[in-house]
Amino acid sequence: MFTREQLHEATSRKDLLAIAKRDGVKLKKYLRNCRYEEELAQLQTQLVTLQNHVVKQGLRVAIIFEGRDAAGKGGSIKRFTEHLNPRSMRIVALTKPTEVERGQWYFRRYIKELPNPGEIVFFDRSWYNRAVVEPVMGFCTKKQYKEFMVQVPEFEHMLYEDGVHLIKFWFSIDREEQQRRFAGRLENPLKHWKFSPVDLRGQELWGDYSRYRDQMFSKTHTPFSPWTIVETNDKKVARLESIRHVLSQFDYPGKGKAKVSLLPDPNVVSRYFRLNDKKGD
Repeated sequence: MFTREQLHEATSRKDLLAIAKRDGVKLKKYLRNCRYEEELAQLQTQLVTLQNHVVKQGLRVAIIFEGRDAAGKGGSIKRFTEHLNPRSMRIVALTKPTEVERGQWYFRRYIKELPNPGEIVFFDRSWYNRAVVEPVMGFCTKKQYKEFMVQVPEFEHMLYEDGVHLIKFWFSIDREEQQRRFAGRLENPLKHWKFSPVDLRGQELWGDYSRYRDQMFSKTHTPFSPWTIVETNDKKVARLESIRHVLSQFDYPGKGKAKVSLLPDPNVVSRYFRLNDKKGD
């Protein structure tokens, strides 16, 4: 980075770039981070505008974030929500069901969390736990899994008919990237809480996760409730492109005045298609 002398020598950003070129200061990573922060701020401004529209129109918006452990779901939700009005948005991250909840219809605990008019709800994992995590880890019976797979398209069709805007994300990373992120959590004391023995099992059962994930896509990707795949090992790209996708799904006042592209990169964000050649995930 720049020395004190170099900073005193510069009077503008243009001067800094010239000094960097002259003295061989590497700015690629710094400039990339600056572009990311600038673009993120513009997209978050659009999210605030969208939220105002949701409130005024009384819309109900539910956004599901699914994917393997460490795929970037929580980090993306944080960037979605950090500037939104907390009075008209919620983050839902349910713990394991209680004894009473285990005796109820599976969807009941999620129905209580669905958005009210004028509200956006972000689901950090959702009812789709039963489609992948639970059968892989043995947390549900085969009968419970089969019943869920039959019922979920009907459940989501009812939400669609009732006017709920449901967006389903699957964040896709490869096996090596997941392992790197697990290692990073173990090295950072502030992130130890994110790591559990279940995470290690996820690495060991990578193939099982893939098979159940593919079954989930095949049976729950519908015209009224499609799956949107966010496929990249770059957390920052995943955050920007997933925000772009949500913004692209709504028409709201002021959208045309955005100073940043609101169309997601099709190389990163795409609808599920059964013939897609998935890269590792």
